[in-house]
Amino acid sequence: MANTIRQDLQTMFTAGVDAVSGFSATRNAVAQMADFQPDQIVAVGKAASGMCAGALDALAKPCPALLVTKYQHTDQVMHDHSQVTVMEAAHPVPDEQSLAAGQAALDTVAGMPSGSRLLLLVSGGTSALAESLPADMSLQQWQALTSEMLAAGYNIGQINTRRKETSLIKDGKLLAAFNGAEVRVLAISDVEGDDISVIGSGTGDTHRATATASVSLIGTNQVARDAVEAKAISMGFTVKMNRECMYQDVNQLAANLADELLDASPGVYIFGGEPTVELPENPGSGGRNQALALGLAKCIRGVMIFMCWLPEPMAAMARPMLPVALLTVKR
Repeated sequence: MANTIRQDLQTMFTAGVDAVSGFSATRNAVAQMADFQPDQIVAVGKAASGMCAGALDALAKPCPALLVTKYQHTDQVMHDHSQVTVMEAAHPVPDEQSLAAGQAALDTVAGMPSGSRLLLLVSGGTSALAESLPADMSLQQWQALTSEMLAAGYNIGQINTRRKETSLIKDGKLLAAFNGAEVRVLAISDVEGDDISVIGSGTGDTHRATATASVSLIGTNQVARDAVEAKAISMGFTVKMNRECMYQDVNQLAANLADELLDASPGVYIFGGEPTVELPENPGSGGRNQALALGLAKCIRGVMIFMCWLPEPMAAMARPMLPVALLTVKR
Protein backbone atom coordinates (compact mmCIF):
# COMPACT_ATOMS: atom_id res chain seq x y z
CA MET A 1 0.00 0.00 0.00
CA ALA A 2 2.84 2.39 0.80
CA ASN A 3 4.14 2.24 -2.77
CA THR A 4 0.68 2.90 -4.17
CA ILE A 5 0.16 5.90 -1.90
CA ARG A 6 3.61 7.22 -2.77
CA GLN A 7 2.81 7.00 -6.48
CA ASP A 8 -0.54 8.71 -5.97
CA LEU A 9 1.10 11.55 -4.04
CA GLN A 10 3.72 12.00 -6.72
CA THR A 11 0.98 12.14 -9.36
CA MET A 12 -0.85 14.82 -7.39
CA PHE A 13 2.31 16.80 -6.80
CA THR A 14 3.33 16.64 -10.45
CA ALA A 15 -0.04 18.15 -11.36
CA GLY A 16 0.75 21.11 -9.10
CA VAL A 17 4.21 21.61 -10.54
CA ASP A 18 2.96 21.34 -14.11
CA ALA A 19 0.27 23.95 -13.46
CA VAL A 20 2.89 26.60 -12.74
CA SER A 21 5.76 25.41 -14.92
CA GLY A 22 7.66 28.27 -16.49
CA PHE A 23 7.16 27.07 -20.04
CA SER A 24 3.45 26.29 -20.03
CA ALA A 25 2.36 29.18 -17.81
CA THR A 26 4.28 31.72 -19.91
CA ARG A 27 3.35 30.20 -23.25
CA ASN A 28 -0.34 30.30 -22.35
CA ALA A 29 -0.11 33.90 -21.13
CA VAL A 30 1.79 35.18 -24.18
CA ALA A 31 -0.52 33.32 -26.55
CA GLN A 32 -3.38 35.41 -25.17
CA MET A 33 -1.54 38.68 -25.92
CA ALA A 34 -2.30 38.84 -29.63
CA ASP A 35 -1.99 42.63 -29.59
CA PHE A 36 1.54 42.60 -28.15
CA GLN A 37 4.72 41.78 -30.06
CA PRO A 38 7.77 42.65 -27.93
CA ASP A 39 10.99 44.00 -29.36
CA GLN A 40 12.97 42.52 -26.45
CA ILE A 41 12.51 39.87 -23.79
CA VAL A 42 14.33 39.99 -20.47
CA ALA A 43 13.81 36.84 -18.38
CA VAL A 44 15.29 36.57 -14.88
CA GLY A 45 14.98 33.90 -12.18
CA LYS A 46 15.37 30.20 -11.55
CA ALA A 47 12.39 29.46 -13.81
CA ALA A 48 13.56 31.96 -16.44
CA SER A 49 14.76 29.38 -18.96
CA GLY A 50 11.35 27.73 -19.21
CA MET A 51 9.57 31.09 -19.17
CA CYS A 52 11.73 32.45 -21.97
CA ALA A 53 11.23 29.29 -24.03
CA GLY A 54 7.47 29.48 -23.52
CA ALA A 55 7.34 33.12 -24.60
CA LEU A 56 9.41 32.53 -27.72
CA ASP A 57 7.27 29.53 -28.62
CA ALA A 58 4.07 31.58 -28.40
CA LEU A 59 5.21 34.72 -30.21
CA ALA A 60 4.26 35.15 -33.85
CA LYS A 61 7.67 36.66 -34.73
CA PRO A 62 11.25 36.07 -33.51
CA CYS A 63 12.44 38.27 -30.65
CA PRO A 64 15.85 38.83 -29.03
CA ALA A 65 16.05 37.79 -25.39
CA LEU A 66 18.35 38.18 -22.40
CA LEU A 67 18.06 35.15 -20.13
CA VAL A 68 19.48 35.29 -16.60
CA THR A 69 19.22 32.19 -14.43
CA LYS A 70 21.05 30.03 -11.92
CA TYR A 71 24.06 27.96 -12.87
CA GLN A 72 23.05 24.75 -14.67
CA HIS A 73 19.42 25.87 -14.90
CA THR A 74 19.41 26.69 -18.62
CA ASP A 75 17.76 24.29 -21.04
CA GLN A 76 20.15 23.35 -23.85
CA VAL A 77 17.75 24.69 -26.47
CA MET A 78 18.23 28.16 -24.95
CA HIS A 79 22.01 27.88 -25.20
CA ASP A 80 21.61 26.97 -28.87
CA HIS A 81 19.08 29.72 -29.65
CA SER A 82 20.71 32.36 -31.86
CA GLN A 83 18.64 35.25 -30.51
CA VAL A 84 19.01 34.42 -26.82
CA THR A 85 21.87 35.74 -24.69
CA VAL A 86 22.29 33.43 -21.69
CA MET A 87 23.89 34.55 -18.44
CA GLU A 88 24.11 32.28 -15.38
CA ALA A 89 24.85 33.44 -11.85
CA ALA A 90 24.79 32.35 -8.20
CA HIS A 91 21.85 31.86 -5.85
CA PRO A 92 20.98 32.52 -3.04
CA VAL A 93 24.18 34.50 -2.43
CA PRO A 94 25.10 36.65 -5.47
CA ASP A 95 28.49 36.54 -7.16
CA GLU A 96 30.40 38.50 -9.79
CA GLN A 97 28.18 37.04 -12.51
CA SER A 98 25.13 38.40 -10.67
CA LEU A 99 26.56 41.90 -11.00
CA ALA A 100 27.37 41.31 -14.67
CA ALA A 101 23.83 40.07 -15.27
CA GLY A 102 22.31 43.01 -13.43
CA GLN A 103 24.31 45.45 -15.53
CA ALA A 104 23.37 43.60 -18.71
CA ALA A 105 19.67 43.80 -17.80
CA LEU A 106 19.98 47.51 -17.02
CA ASP A 107 21.89 48.23 -20.24
CA THR A 108 19.40 46.23 -22.31
CA VAL A 109 16.34 47.96 -20.88
CA ALA A 110 17.87 51.45 -20.89
CA GLY A 111 19.08 51.02 -24.47
CA MET A 112 15.66 50.32 -25.96
CA PRO A 113 14.40 53.17 -28.16
CA SER A 114 11.19 55.15 -27.86
CA GLY A 115 8.23 53.28 -29.27
CA SER A 116 9.70 49.89 -28.34
CA ARG A 117 8.00 47.15 -26.34
CA LEU A 118 9.53 45.09 -23.55
CA LEU A 119 8.41 41.74 -22.15
CA LEU A 120 9.89 41.21 -18.67
CA LEU A 121 9.66 37.70 -17.20
CA VAL A 122 10.34 37.36 -13.47
CA SER A 123 10.45 34.34 -11.17
CA GLY A 124 11.91 33.28 -7.84
CA GLY A 125 15.65 33.75 -7.45
CA THR A 126 15.71 37.02 -9.39
CA SER A 127 16.99 39.01 -6.41
CA ALA A 128 20.31 37.18 -6.19
CA LEU A 129 20.80 36.34 -9.87
CA ALA A 130 20.78 39.91 -11.20
CA GLU A 131 22.10 42.74 -9.08
CA SER A 132 23.57 46.23 -9.33
CA LEU A 133 25.15 47.78 -6.25
CA PRO A 134 25.93 51.38 -5.28
CA ALA A 135 29.54 52.52 -5.14
CA ASP A 136 29.67 52.34 -1.34
CA MET A 137 28.64 48.64 -1.21
CA SER A 138 31.15 46.00 -2.31
CA LEU A 139 30.14 42.57 -3.52
CA GLN A 140 31.94 41.02 -0.54
CA GLN A 141 29.94 43.17 1.89
CA TRP A 142 26.71 42.29 0.12
CA GLN A 143 27.53 38.58 0.13
CA ALA A 144 28.29 38.68 3.85
CA LEU A 145 25.05 40.51 4.64
CA THR A 146 23.01 38.11 2.50
CA SER A 147 24.59 35.09 4.20
CA GLU A 148 23.91 36.57 7.64
CA MET A 149 20.23 37.14 6.86
CA LEU A 150 19.82 33.62 5.49
CA ALA A 151 21.55 32.02 8.47
CA ALA A 152 19.50 34.05 10.94
CA GLY A 153 16.21 32.73 9.55
CA TYR A 154 15.00 35.91 7.85
CA ASN A 155 11.99 35.26 5.62
CA ILE A 156 11.99 36.22 1.95
CA GLY A 157 10.00 39.39 2.58
CA GLN A 158 12.51 40.66 5.14
CA ILE A 159 15.46 39.82 2.91
CA ASN A 160 13.90 41.43 -0.14
CA THR A 161 13.08 44.61 1.80
CA ARG A 162 16.77 45.00 2.57
CA ARG A 163 17.70 44.24 -1.03
CA LYS A 164 15.35 46.94 -2.34
CA GLU A 165 16.98 49.53 -0.11
CA THR A 166 20.42 48.82 -1.54
CA SER A 167 19.97 47.71 -5.15
CA LEU A 168 20.11 49.98 -8.18
CA ILE A 169 17.69 47.79 -10.16
CA LYS A 170 15.24 46.51 -7.53
CA ASP A 171 12.07 48.29 -6.30
CA GLY A 172 11.07 49.25 -9.83
CA LYS A 173 14.38 50.92 -10.65
CA LEU A 174 15.04 48.62 -13.61
CA LEU A 175 11.84 49.64 -15.37
CA ALA A 176 12.44 53.29 -14.50
CA ALA A 177 15.31 53.09 -17.01
CA PHE A 178 12.98 51.94 -19.81
CA ASN A 179 12.31 54.70 -22.34
CA GLY A 180 10.10 52.68 -24.68
CA ALA A 181 6.36 52.72 -25.18
CA GLU A 182 5.10 49.66 -23.31
CA VAL A 183 6.27 47.00 -20.88
CA ARG A 184 4.40 43.90 -19.85
CA VAL A 185 5.55 41.91 -16.85
CA LEU A 186 4.73 38.24 -16.38
CA ALA A 187 5.65 36.91 -12.96
CA ILE A 188 5.73 33.58 -11.19
CA SER A 189 5.43 34.22 -7.47
CA ASP A 190 7.62 32.74 -4.75
CA VAL A 191 6.43 35.01 -1.94
CA GLU A 192 3.57 35.10 0.52
CA GLY A 193 0.78 37.35 -0.75
CA ASP A 194 2.08 37.34 -4.36
CA ASP A 195 3.02 41.03 -4.21
CA ILE A 196 4.96 42.17 -7.31
CA SER A 197 6.85 44.65 -5.13
CA VAL A 198 8.24 41.68 -3.19
CA ILE A 199 8.74 39.13 -6.00
CA GLY A 200 12.37 39.47 -7.08
CA SER A 201 12.64 42.42 -4.66
CA GLY A 202 10.41 44.41 -6.99
CA THR A 203 12.47 43.86 -10.17
CA GLY A 204 9.20 43.71 -12.09
CA ASP A 205 7.48 46.45 -10.11
CA THR A 206 6.09 49.07 -12.49
CA HIS A 207 5.45 51.91 -10.04
CA ARG A 208 8.44 53.89 -11.36
CA ALA A 209 7.81 53.15 -15.04
CA THR A 210 6.96 56.06 -17.33
CA ALA A 211 5.81 53.81 -20.18
CA THR A 212 2.49 52.02 -20.37
CA ALA A 213 2.91 49.08 -18.01
CA SER A 214 1.00 46.02 -16.82
CA VAL A 215 1.71 43.09 -14.52
CA SER A 216 0.23 39.61 -14.67
CA LEU A 217 0.80 36.85 -12.13
CA ILE A 218 0.86 33.61 -14.13
CA GLY A 219 1.93 31.19 -11.39
CA THR A 220 1.28 31.22 -7.65
CA ASN A 221 1.19 28.83 -4.74
CA GLN A 222 -2.61 28.83 -4.88
CA VAL A 223 -2.63 27.85 -8.57
CA ALA A 224 -0.33 24.94 -7.76
CA ARG A 225 -2.28 23.81 -4.71
CA ASP A 226 -5.60 24.02 -6.53
CA ALA A 227 -4.20 21.85 -9.31
CA VAL A 228 -3.12 19.31 -6.71
CA GLU A 229 -6.60 19.34 -5.19
CA ALA A 230 -8.27 18.87 -8.57
CA LYS A 231 -6.01 15.94 -9.38
CA ALA A 232 -6.61 14.33 -5.97
CA ILE A 233 -10.38 14.59 -6.40
CA SER A 234 -10.17 13.13 -9.91
CA MET A 235 -8.28 10.17 -8.43
CA GLY A 236 -11.07 9.50 -5.95
CA PHE A 237 -9.52 11.03 -2.83
CA THR A 238 -11.30 13.28 -0.35
CA VAL A 239 -9.46 16.57 0.14
CA LYS A 240 -9.89 17.72 3.72
CA MET A 241 -7.65 20.80 3.63
CA ASN A 242 -5.93 23.08 1.11
CA ARG A 243 -4.13 25.93 2.84
CA GLU A 244 -1.12 28.24 2.44
CA CYS A 245 0.21 28.42 5.96
CA MET A 246 3.81 27.24 6.12
CA TYR A 247 5.65 30.39 7.14
CA GLN A 248 7.04 29.56 10.57
CA ASP A 249 10.40 28.27 11.71
CA VAL A 250 10.70 24.65 10.57
CA ASN A 251 10.83 23.27 14.12
CA GLN A 252 7.68 25.04 15.26
CA LEU A 253 5.97 24.28 11.97
CA ALA A 254 6.77 20.57 12.24
CA ALA A 255 5.21 20.44 15.72
CA ASN A 256 2.12 22.38 14.64
CA LEU A 257 1.53 20.27 11.54
CA ALA A 258 2.01 17.10 13.55
CA ASP A 259 -0.60 18.18 16.11
CA GLU A 260 -3.02 18.95 13.32
CA LEU A 261 -2.44 15.73 11.37
CA LEU A 262 -2.47 13.40 14.35
CA ASP A 263 -5.99 14.58 15.23
CA ALA A 264 -7.19 14.71 11.62
CA SER A 265 -9.66 12.40 9.92
CA PRO A 266 -8.54 10.33 6.90
CA GLY A 267 -8.10 12.23 3.64
CA VAL A 268 -5.72 14.45 1.69
CA TYR A 269 -4.21 17.54 3.30
CA ILE A 270 -2.44 20.12 1.13
CA PHE A 271 -0.20 22.77 2.65
CA GLY A 272 1.89 25.44 0.92
CA GLY A 273 4.40 28.05 1.94
CA GLU A 274 8.04 28.74 2.69
CA PRO A 275 9.23 28.08 6.25
CA THR A 276 12.36 29.64 7.69
CA VAL A 277 15.44 28.00 9.20
CA GLU A 278 17.85 29.41 11.74
CA LEU A 279 21.13 27.62 11.10
CA PRO A 280 23.14 26.15 13.99
CA GLU A 281 26.79 27.06 14.43
CA ASN A 282 27.96 24.09 12.35
CA PRO A 283 25.15 23.28 9.89
CA GLY A 284 25.23 20.11 7.83
CA SER A 285 23.97 19.58 4.30
CA GLY A 286 20.37 19.86 3.17
CA GLY A 287 17.82 22.66 3.28
CA ARG A 288 14.59 23.82 4.86
CA ASN A 289 12.53 21.08 3.19
CA GLN A 290 14.73 18.32 4.55
CA ALA A 291 14.75 19.93 7.98
CA LEU A 292 10.96 20.09 7.98
CA ALA A 293 10.67 16.50 6.76
CA LEU A 294 12.89 15.16 9.51
CA GLY A 295 11.22 17.24 12.20
CA LEU A 296 7.74 16.17 11.15
CA ALA A 297 8.77 12.53 10.77
CA LYS A 298 9.92 12.45 14.39
CA CYS A 299 6.62 13.89 15.56
CA ILE A 300 4.37 11.43 13.68
CA ARG A 301 6.37 8.22 13.82
CA GLY A 302 4.21 5.17 14.32
CA VAL A 303 1.15 6.74 12.67
CA MET A 304 -0.08 5.85 9.16
CA ILE A 305 0.53 9.20 7.45
CA PHE A 306 2.12 9.39 4.02
CA MET A 307 3.80 12.62 2.95
CA CYS A 308 5.20 14.12 -0.22
CA TRP A 309 6.89 17.48 -0.79
CA LEU A 310 9.21 19.03 -3.30
CA PRO A 311 12.76 17.76 -2.64
CA GLU A 312 15.55 20.33 -2.61
CA PRO A 313 17.00 19.68 -6.10
CA MET A 314 13.54 19.86 -7.66
CA ALA A 315 12.74 22.98 -5.69
CA ALA A 316 15.71 24.72 -7.23
CA MET A 317 14.68 23.74 -10.74
CA ALA A 318 10.93 24.20 -10.44
CA ARG A 319 10.84 27.18 -8.11
CA PRO A 320 7.72 28.55 -9.82
CA MET A 321 5.78 28.14 -6.63
CA LEU A 322 6.69 28.60 -3.03
CA PRO A 323 9.25 25.88 -2.45
CA VAL A 324 7.39 23.70 0.01
CA ALA A 325 4.00 22.23 -0.76
CA LEU A 326 3.33 19.34 1.59
CA LEU A 327 0.75 16.71 0.72
CA THR A 328 -0.41 14.17 3.26
CA VAL A 329 -2.72 11.22 3.06
CA LYS A 330 -3.97 9.78 6.31
CA ARG A 331 -5.44 6.30 6.25
